[in-house]
Amino acid sequence: MSFHDLRRGTLLCYQSDLLHQPHGFTTRLGGVSTGHLASMNLGLSRGDDRENVLKNYEILGEAIGFDPHKTVQAVQVHGNAVRLCTEGDWGKGLYAHTDYEADGLMTNVPGTALVVFSADCGTILLEDPVTGAVGACHAGWRGTALGIAEKTVTAMVNAYGCDPNSIRAALGPCISPCCFETDEDVPQAMIAALGVEAMPAITQNGAKYHVDIKYLNRLFLEKAGVLPEHMDTSPLCTACDPDQFWSARRHKDQRGSLGAIIVAGGNS
Repeated sequence: MSFHDLRRGTLLCYQSDLLHQPHGFTTRLGGVSTGHLASMNLGLSRGDDRENVLKNYEILGEAIGFDPHKTVQAVQVHGNAVRLCTEGDWGKGLYAHTDYEADGLMTNVPGTALVVFSADCGTILLEDPVTGAVGACHAGWRGTALGIAEKTVTAMVNAYGCDPNSIRAALGPCISPCCFETDEDVPQAMIAALGVEAMPAITQNGAKYHVDIKYLNRLFLEKAGVLPEHMDTSPLCTACDPDQFWSARRHKDQRGSLGAIIVAGGNS
């Protein structure tokens, strides 16, 4: 499988051929935000005008196919908590206060649009075509090491009766090993979590290391029972292309928030 472009005017986001529910991994292109937030900033915490952010969700919702009032967001803390989302969560993070912390979201309520944010961190969208359940993960290196991808799949299995062999996973653009240079704490965390299985994702370069978090998240998905042929991984590196993506490593605090969004639509 592969990723393809979704373009609407100046808007650009990416979709996986593997997923059938409405979804997208955004770039920084196609919105109305200005200055260093130009232009598709999706985060209200980045100093943007609220009206700009809401307009960006309207533009994106029309392109992908979701109602911004039915979006659900979380306070992301680089952990491994998973939130089961219902109609009662609609609008949280955008129109209402978010009263929970989580780096994984899941739902089977049709029309619910799960949103996770990144600016180099990994994002993973999950879909079970049998039950209609969907999930979304924010997987920075800490969340990756804590197994957020595996825990979200397991939570979907427990809550909705999904067969992990049926679940599809799309891993979106994020910082790649070419740019993800770290100290030894990152590889140590991965080896502590995965043992020798983590080694192919780690390359040492003097006192520094380069780490492939996409590879590591695929390992965690396999541990949860997701089949390798049911995974689709974007080759794009957010730090390599700062004109298309915001990168915490490149832009520091002068950046907006990218989003990964998937919409529950019932059984396929």
